[in-house]
Formats: sequence, structure tokens, C-alpha cells
Amino acid sequence: MARYVFNMAISVTDFKHRCLEVIRDVERSGQPVAITRRGKVVARLAPSSGEVAGDARKPWERLRELGGQLLAEAGESALKDEDFKALR
Repeated sequence: MARYVFNMAISVTDFKHRCLEVIRDVERSGQPVAITRRGKVVARLAPSSGEVAGDARKPWERLRELGGQLLAEAGESALKDEDFKALR
């Protein structure tokens, strides 16, 4: 089984014959694969959410890696109390 690495390019014909294998490799490695026709990139196959398969971390744990900053005070909510009452 072939292994595709970061910035790997594969021809449309080769991709057609090894489609499932390439998709599994992208899923497993998280690295995109460029699909070419006559040497020009016509498509790029990449994981849908940018995460590597098997990443068992919770979404908020993955968000922490992005270095974001929480601008709300402790206990502060983006929703009003009336919004919660309306949902009941």
C-alpha cells in the first residue's frame, strides 16, 4: 500500500485507481493530497475539519491549541435569562 506524504501530488488517473487508499491515508495522516491533470493541480483532498483521525480530544481542547482568548467574565453568558425561559 502506498503512503502519501505532505504536499503529495497524484494524477487523476492514479487517484481514480487508488481513491479509497488515498482517502484513508489523508484521513489517517491529516495531510492533504493534490490531484493533478497534466501536471496542474485541479483538486486538493484534505481532511474536512483539519483534524487527524483518532484525535480523541474534546472540541474545546482542540480550540485551546489555536491560542484564542475568552473575552467574557466568569459566569457571563452570551444568552439572556429570557432566552433560556423561552426554550422551556
